[in-house]
Amino acid sequence: MKVPTIFNMFSDYFKETKGISFLRENDKIIRQFVFTLFFIGVGIWFIKHENSELKEVKNVIADAGIFWVLFGITLSGIYILLQALMYFASFKAIQSKISFRQSVVLFLKRNFVSVFLPAGGISSLAFFTKSIEKKGVKQTQIHFASILYGFVGILSVIIVAIPALLYSLFQGTLGAGEWYAFGAVAVLGILIFYSYKSILKKSNVYRLIVKFFPSAEVFMDDLQNNRINKQKFWLVVFFSVLIEFVGIAHLYIAMIALGFTPSLSAAIMGYIISVIFLIVSPFLRGLGAIEISMSFILIQFGFSNVNAIAITFLYRFFEFWIPLLAGASLFLFNINKLLMRIVPSFLLFVLGLINIISVLTPAISERLHTLENIIPVSAIKASNYFVITAGLFMLVNAAFMLKGLRNAWWFAVFLTGISVIGHLTKAIDYEEAIVALIVLISLIVTRKEYYVKSSSHLQSIGLKTVLMSIAAVLVYSILGFYFLDKKHFNIDFNWAESVKYGLQNYFLIGSSDLVPLDRFARRFLLSINSCGFLSLGFLIYTLVRPYTIKKEALENDFAKAIEILNQYGNSSLDYFKTYDDKVIFIARSNKAFLAYRVTDNFAVVLENPVAVSVTAMKQCILEFDAYCYDNGLRSLYYRVPEENLDLYYSLRKKSLFIGQEGVVDLSSFTLEGSAKKSLRNAISKVKEKGFKTTIHTAPVKDGLLQKIKAVSDEWLASTGRAEIIFSQGRFDWEELKQQTIITVENSEEKIVAFLNVIPDYAKGEGTYDLIRKTNDAPNGIIDFILLELFAYLKSQGCTSVNLGLAAMSGLEEANTFPEKSMKFAYERIKFFSHYKGLRDFKEKFSPVWYNKYLVYSHDYDLLQAPIVLNKVVKP
Repeated sequence: MKVPTIFNMFSDYFKETKGISFLRENDKIIRQFVFTLFFIGVGIWFIKHENSELKEVKNVIADAGIFWVLFGITLSGIYILLQALMYFASFKAIQSKISFRQSVVLFLKRNFVSVFLPAGGISSLAFFTKSIEKKGVKQTQIHFASILYGFVGILSVIIVAIPALLYSLFQGTLGAGEWYAFGAVAVLGILIFYSYKSILKKSNVYRLIVKFFPSAEVFMDDLQNNRINKQKFWLVVFFSVLIEFVGIAHLYIAMIALGFTPSLSAAIMGYIISVIFLIVSPFLRGLGAIEISMSFILIQFGFSNVNAIAITFLYRFFEFWIPLLAGASLFLFNINKLLMRIVPSFLLFVLGLINIISVLTPAISERLHTLENIIPVSAIKASNYFVITAGLFMLVNAAFMLKGLRNAWWFAVFLTGISVIGHLTKAIDYEEAIVALIVLISLIVTRKEYYVKSSSHLQSIGLKTVLMSIAAVLVYSILGFYFLDKKHFNIDFNWAESVKYGLQNYFLIGSSDLVPLDRFARRFLLSINSCGFLSLGFLIYTLVRPYTIKKEALENDFAKAIEILNQYGNSSLDYFKTYDDKVIFIARSNKAFLAYRVTDNFAVVLENPVAVSVTAMKQCILEFDAYCYDNGLRSLYYRVPEENLDLYYSLRKKSLFIGQEGVVDLSSFTLEGSAKKSLRNAISKVKEKGFKTTIHTAPVKDGLLQKIKAVSDEWLASTGRAEIIFSQGRFDWEELKQQTIITVENSEEKIVAFLNVIPDYAKGEGTYDLIRKTNDAPNGIIDFILLELFAYLKSQGCTSVNLGLAAMSGLEEANTFPEKSMKFAYERIKFFSHYKGLRDFKEKFSPVWYNKYLVYSHDYDLLQAPIVLNKVVKP
C-alpha cells in the first residue's frame, strides 16, 4: 500500500502522545529552569551576603603579583594539555586512536558546553563526535573512551582525596561536611563502576536502562564489544592524577600571588572539596556553589573572609575561566551554523548575569567619586537602573534569539548598547563595558543568522497597546496621586509630581522618596506597576513573535509550472507538485520551478525542483533560499533522491535518511517461482470467490465516483486516518473524474477496492495514488488489484511501476544519532511495527529500492522537522 508515509509516522506519534500533560512534556526544560534560577539565586545571595567584603576583594586581587599570575596562566595551559593527553590515552586504552590536536579540541569544546548542560561534566561527554567519526573511529568507541575518561576523572579525585583526608583527620582539621562530600563522590564512582559491569553482563542496570530508554540498547550492545587495555588505562589514571596536582598548585599559587602565607593543607582540602561540588553540580558547573564551598574551607584554615574570597576568585580564573574562554575562542574561530546561533545567545545570557551582579555589588569608590564630578548623581542612579533592567531583559531575550528572530537580534543589540554606555556611566566599570562590547561585536558578526521575521500586525497592536496603556495610566496616576489624601504618602501631590511618580512606577523604576504608609497606598502603587509590567511584557512578545508568511497560490504560476513540468518532469512525485495545496516558486530563468508549503516559518519543498538541467536546478534552489532568507523562512526538501545529494551538499546543506522508494521492473516481474507462492495462493483465493477487476477510463461517471467515495470513507473510518496531502493526493472528485480508476467488484457488482492511476513523469514508469478497500474485502485484495495495475501499465507501454515510499526502512548502516534512533525504532519498537509491515508487503513484488532523504540547512531545523512535517501534510 502506498498511503502510509514518513508523515504518518509523525502524525501517529503526535496522536499517541496527545494526552501527555504539559508538565510531563516539559519536565526537562522546567527542571533546567529551576536549577538555573537556584544557582543564580545562590550567586546573588553570596554577593549580597558578602557585600561588605567584595569591595576589599577587588582591591586585593588588583594588587596580585604579576609574576605569579602569569605563572598560574601558564599552568592553565599545562592543565589543558594534560586534559587532552587524558583523552588521547583514553582512546588508546580501548584500542582506538585520535590525534593529539583532536584531543585538545575535544576537551575545549566539551568543557565549554558543559557549563550550559544539566550535569554538564557527564552529559557533555556525548557531544562533538562527528569530526572524530570522519577519521574512521566508530561512535560507540568515542562514547566508550569518553565514559572511561569521565570515570577516571572521578577515580583520581578519590585517589588524591584519601591520603589528604587521612592527613587532615590526624591533624584534627576535618569536618563532617568534608566526609559527606567525599562519601558522595565515592558512591558515585562505585555506581558508575557497577553500572559498567552490569551493562557488560546485561544484568539489573542494563535491563532498567532498556526498559525506560529502549533506544540505548544499540549503544550498550556495542559497548560490550569494547575491552580496556590495562596498561593504557593506568596511563589515563596517571594523567588524571597530574591534573589534580595542577589544581592544587593553582590554589597554592593564588595564595602566593595575593601575598598571603600559603598553606598546602588548605590548598589540598579546598581543591578536593571544590572538585566534589563540581562533580555533583547539576547545572552551570558549580558556578556559585564552588566559590562558596572553597571560601568556607579556606576560612576554616585561618584565612579571613576577604582573603578567602580573593583566593577563590583567582583560582577560578586559572581553573575555570581560562579554559572556558579558550573553548569559546575555538568556537568563534571554527564556528558552524548551529553555534553561530548559540554563542551570541549564550554571551547575551552571561552579559545579563554580569549586569545584574554588577549593579548588586558595590562600586569602586575612587571611580565613583571621579564620576560624580563629571555627571549628576541622578544620572548615575538612572544608569544603574537601565543596566539591571537590560540584564533582566537579556536573560529572556536570549531564548528568543535561539529561534533566529530578527527583532530579538535588534533588541539584543539595543540592550547591549545600553550596557556598554551604562557600565561606564554608573561607576566607570570598564571591565563590564568591555564584555558588553565583545557581545555587541559577536551580534554584529552573526547578524545574518537572525532573519526570522515577526508579525508587523502584532507589533502594531503591541505599540498601540503600550501607548494606550501609558495614556490610561497617566490619567489614572495623575488623578489618583492628585486627589489622594495626604495621609497615604504624607505628600500633598501637585500635577507635576503626579505625572513624575506615575511614569516612574509605570516603567518600574520606583521612587525612593515615595513611601506608602498604608495598605491602600501600597495597592495603588502595585496597580500602576502591574499595568506597566503587563503592557511592556506584551510589547516584547509582539516584537519577537515569529511571523509566518502566507503567499497565495497564483493561477499564472501554476500554468507556468505545468508548462515546465510537461517539458522537464522526471519524477513520480512531479504530479503532486502542481497540486492545489502547494505554492509555486518559479526561477528567474523560467526553466525551473519548485513546489512548497509554509508552516512554522519553514518552507517545505516536495523533492527536487523541476528543471531543464542540474545547473538550472541548483540556481532555482539558490534563488529560493534567498527568497526564504528575505522572508524569514527556513527551507526543508522532502524525499530527495540519493543521486541528487551531492548537489545539496555543494550548497552546504545536510541530509537525513527517511526511507526507501520501491520500483518494480515490469519487464522481469513474474509470479513464477517459490518466492511468489504465497502471492499466487492469495490471488487464486480472491478469484475463486468471484471477484474481478474493471478498468474505468476518463471521464469517469459520477455514479462510479459515488461508489468509490463510499469505499474511501469506510477505509478512512476503519483505519482511523484522515486525508493527508503534500506527497500524495486526497479524494478529489474533479481530479478523479479525469483519471483511470481500477476497481475490484464481487459477484453482486459491489465495489470492495479501488485505486487511481496518476501521471508519472519518470520515463517508462507508471504509478498510482489512492488505494483503498472496504472492511469486508477478502485477504489478498490489495495484491489482486496491484497485479491488475501491473498488467494495465504494461499494456500502456510502461516498463516499471513505482510503489511509493516505505518510511524508515532500508537503513543498513546508521552513522548519526538520528539515523541510529530511526533504525532502532523501526527494528525494535512495537509502535513503529506497521512501517515494517508496509515494507514486507511491498517486498513481495521484488522491487528495486532507492534511498530518499530529508535535506535541511541547520541542525536546529532537524529538531523542529517532526512538528513541521506533521503540520504540512494536513489539508
